Amino acid sequence: MGKEHFFLELEPPEERLRRAPHVVIIGGGFAGVRACKALANTEVRVTLIDKRNFNLFQPLLYQVATGLVSKGDVATPLRQLVGRQFNVQVLLGEVTQLNPQDKQIVFNNKSLSYDYLVLATGSGSTYFGHEEWRSFAPPMKILEHAEEIRRRLLMAMEQAEQTPDPNARQFLQSVVVVGAGPTGCEMAGAVSELMRNAMSREFKQLNPDQTKIYLVDPGERVLRAMPEMLSKSARTTLESLGVEMVFKGRVQSMQPGEVMISTPNGDQCLQAATVIWTAGVRPSHLGRNLADSIGCELDKGGRIVVEPDFAVAGHPEIRVVGDLCSYRHTTNQTPLPGMAGPATQAGGFVGKDIAALVSGSSRPTFNWFDFGSMAVLDRVAAVADLRGFKFSGGIGWMCWALAHLAFMPNPENRITLLFKWLVAVVSQQRSSMLLTGMPSQHIDIDAPDAHFPMQPGLGPSIAAPDAALQAAMKYYSTQIAGIASQPMAAKEGSEEDSTAAIK
Repeated sequence: MGKEHFFLELEPPEERLRRAPHVVIIGGGFAGVRACKALANTEVRVTLIDKRNFNLFQPLLYQVATGLVSKGDVATPLRQLVGRQFNVQVLLGEVTQLNPQDKQIVFNNKSLSYDYLVLATGSGSTYFGHEEWRSFAPPMKILEHAEEIRRRLLMAMEQAEQTPDPNARQFLQSVVVVGAGPTGCEMAGAVSELMRNAMSREFKQLNPDQTKIYLVDPGERVLRAMPEMLSKSARTTLESLGVEMVFKGRVQSMQPGEVMISTPNGDQCLQAATVIWTAGVRPSHLGRNLADSIGCELDKGGRIVVEPDFAVAGHPEIRVVGDLCSYRHTTNQTPLPGMAGPATQAGGFVGKDIAALVSGSSRPTFNWFDFGSMAVLDRVAAVADLRGFKFSGGIGWMCWALAHLAFMPNPENRITLLFKWLVAVVSQQRSSMLLTGMPSQHIDIDAPDAHFPMQPGLGPSIAAPDAALQAAMKYYSTQIAGIASQPMAAKEGSEEDSTAAIK
């Protein structure tokens, strides 16, 4: 017998909405927020549910990970975005079950009924059946991922600063980025800027020339979705930043400090203290949950196949938008790409369509406007393909900056982002280089080295390397330097002394 749930009966935001149609929107990303705003002047009761209380501008996560901006610059509380609408109520929780037959959803062990349901829960990261790699190579999907990557990068540099062994420093200054799509290219360029330029004046022992950044991809070029001309321009820019390309490379195995890649020329072992994963995307688990409930069609990637109005076949009251849907009703029958632009447009359309159904007015038709695609590569260069117009270098960067500022939902963040970008261009310095949290902060709260130990004196120092970096250091000691793991006497300043120090 399944777990019992109690029905959630909440007061409507306004009394006149007590008998109004109830629209439940799950997910406060680009699509969910835009659907809410499209219903702003409609006599419906809207409940927005998300497991976070903020909207995240995901395209700029890599800038949080590399210290260019802070988390507050890319995240805005949902109640500030839509909470002031007379018909919207925001609830914090994670939806675990869908009951389309009863028109109910379950979250936080509570049941909530709906008249219309909008699923906008986005996507997560996949490791193609190797989930054990997740702890070695954090992905780039949520704010905590970006902060974890930043902690690993900065802590590796802090440890490199205090070892006299140049080989150990080079290992600690080495980074592997898996995936050469827009996120991977942006991350590789930003890491190079961080480790070669922005930190060269602050760290006295680090030699920018010792930094090694590998960009691994199974394809033959970076940014495969873009025209070949822009792909070549992006590669040239990244290589000028010192990024080494590993094409036709597939990850075969991974352990702390090492990534084994298979290539047409044989296996290649990449040794680095930090590994970042940007290669795989999976749809939200609610897609499979809905398919199990009503037998709706899923594509090969697990996304829900939808009708021209984003409804699920046989259930016009359920709409699916964003990365969770497979929408092929475009002019060339190709599915909508999983980007901010299509998600925003789909969310706005669904909100307007539901408003038309409620009011009895004529329904709109969805026409996707393809703005194009772009990727920034360093502080003054980007590539952009805007409806056939191709730009690179400084002009590409200006197009990229204007587009991202336009999509940013919070006007205040637009101002702070523009200011920080301009400062970074002029000074080559980064504004958010704080090392916060405790080592191994992904461990449960009961662990002595969790975020904030409840009892002083338990667990490691807040300045200690986390478990991931310690494992990478151990790998360097035993596999690269060939030094036994037990403590050993060594002369001051020797390679053995350095290895013992970073352990």
